[in-house]
Amino acid sequence: MSGDIRSEGNSNYELQQSVSTWTAFCATLKRDLLIAFKRRNDLLNPVMFFLIVVSLFPLGVSPDPMELTRISAGVVWVSALLASMLSLDNLYRADYEDGSLEQLLLSPQPLYFLVLAKNIAHWLISGLPVVILSPLLAYMLYLPAEAYTTMVLTLLIGTPVLSLFGSIGVALTVGLGSRGLILAVIVLPLTTPVLIIGAKAVTDVMFGVPLASHFALLGAILALALVMSPLASAAALRISVN
Repeated sequence: MSGDIRSEGNSNYELQQSVSTWTAFCATLKRDLLIAFKRRNDLLNPVMFFLIVVSLFPLGVSPDPMELTRISAGVVWVSALLASMLSLDNLYRADYEDGSLEQLLLSPQPLYFLVLAKNIAHWLISGLPVVILSPLLAYMLYLPAEAYTTMVLTLLIGTPVLSLFGSIGVALTVGLGSRGLILAVIVLPLTTPVLIIGAKAVTDVMFGVPLASHFALLGAILALALVMSPLASAAALRISVN
């Protein structure tokens, strides 16, 4: 009888813990989104940067449709990577400066889920608008119609990886005064495979090459990033703040 009561008590405690963790996850996600919408410049900067960079390529390279078609996939993906890099500094900087990052580290809830919530908020702010705008810019670069779906899907899988891997670099450098170059050195090697696979998938679809391996690799990288990046970011934050 006492064993049943103890087992029921443990089950209730685990349920309360899971509900509390979910509440903290949602609260962190909502907080970051609200802060981003209040800071309109931080919200618009990555999108405007993405638009400007893609728009300048026809002027700087060539307005020839054949040439633009050939480089369109790489242009969109490189621009998406740079736009993500531009917004990464906002991931933990404001929290570090106002002291709320220390409170986050002292929270009784698992830091993994709180960091994951911040990463998801960053992707919703900087990555999702890029995915939405990409077909319009691809049309401007004369990307063939049959490649639009592949481009959107690869960006939809790949841009969260940029946010997740970028979070590690930001967490490692959050306590540094000048971190632009160091952040790029840390993040770019981690995100380059996603850039190569995503751009190659969009290019290959134009030639009828099967894409199963490309999506399998992107999916595997995303799964790895979802599991490992919040853990690495949490450990890096503890090292940087303490």
